[in-house]
Amino acid sequence: MSAPSVLFVCLGNICRSPLAEAAFCDAAERAGLAAVTDSAGTADYHVGEPPDPRTVAEAQRHGIDITQYRGRQLEPADFERFAWIVGMDHANMANIERIRPADSAANVVMLLDLVAGREGQEVADPWYGEQDGFAVTWSDVSAGAAALIERLR
Repeated sequence: MSAPSVLFVCLGNICRSPLAEAAFCDAAERAGLAAVTDSAGTADYHVGEPPDPRTVAEAQRHGIDITQYRGRQLEPADFERFAWIVGMDHANMANIERIRPADSAANVVMLLDLVAGREGQEVADPWYGEQDGFAVTWSDVSAGAAALIERLR
């Protein structure tokens, strides 16, 4: 069986989706699950840029270095490269569906829909707040990562 492939998607690819990828990779490693991962944004605002410094700091707080991550935009080919396309909120789920090719077999899901009792909830967007908002986002994406790992097992 090949390693599952997962793409995490938010708007700009510098806050939520990089944290979701980091949380998932960390949890997958602890669970002994090999996976192919990446993150992307539905907008092109931050293509080629590193994650927001507050994102980097939050990941570092959990012992994870994401300084090598770079923003990129979601593209139709991602629906062939990844078995799972995981969005962070309702607006980005709509954007994902607009980009999704008609013949895509990818599983497209909102991250917190995988967490029992959190269905329909969005991952908190920390962009306009202070550093403490990134801790809330980390809590959300960590819960989603754990649920996704259980689904993939």
